[in-house]
Amino acid sequence: MPAAAAAALTVGLAALGAGYAERGIGAAAVGAVAEDDDMFGRGLILTVLPETQVILALVVVFLVAL
Repeated sequence: MPAAAAAALTVGLAALGAGYAERGIGAAAVGAVAEDDDMFGRGLILTVLPETQVILALVVVFLVAL
C-alpha cells in the first residue's frame, strides 16, 4: 500500500470514529442544555473532544511523512 493511501486511510478512519462518537455526545449535550443552561460549557467540551483524535491523526501523518 502506498504511503499516501495509508495516510488517507488513517485520517479517514479517525474522522469516521470521531463522527460516530459525536453522534451520541451531541444528542446528549443538547438534551442536557435544554434542561439546564449551566451545562453548555461541559456539553461543548465533550462535543469537541473527539475532534482532537482527528487532529492527532493529522499530526502523526505529517510526522511520519517527514
